[in-house]
Amino acid sequence: MKLLPTVLSYLSFIIIIAVPPVVLAYIGYGNLLTPKFWLLFFFLSGLTFLTVIAILMVAKINKEMYAQAFLAATTVKLLACMFFALIFLLKNKVNRYVFVADFFYIYFLNMGFEIYGLLRNLRNQKIR
Repeated sequence: MKLLPTVLSYLSFIIIIAVPPVVLAYIGYGNLLTPKFWLLFFFLSGLTFLTVIAILMVAKINKEMYAQAFLAATTVKLLACMFFALIFLLKNKVNRYVFVADFFYIYFLNMGFEIYGLLRNLRNQKIR
């Protein structure tokens, strides 16, 4: 997989998942967003972006290491997200239920893109 199409598809994906929070804030339901929502959004999105780029770079260097790189990068991303959530909750006074909903909205959608975008490389690329 080439790097540029992946980066462009990820940027368009980020714009798409950023629309619902912007709309919520605009129509007056800002209470459904954590007070520092955009910090959370950009941290998780940036971490996913770095994970995707790192895995694609490993795939270009050595295709046999693709699966190991995917698992290692996903593990590091999960641990970084857990530490970020812990520090975020200790430093900020937030409604925990709203935080959980916002965190999982961002995390699971980014994970879905990561899985879709990277695992499609494992399929057979030959056209029959």
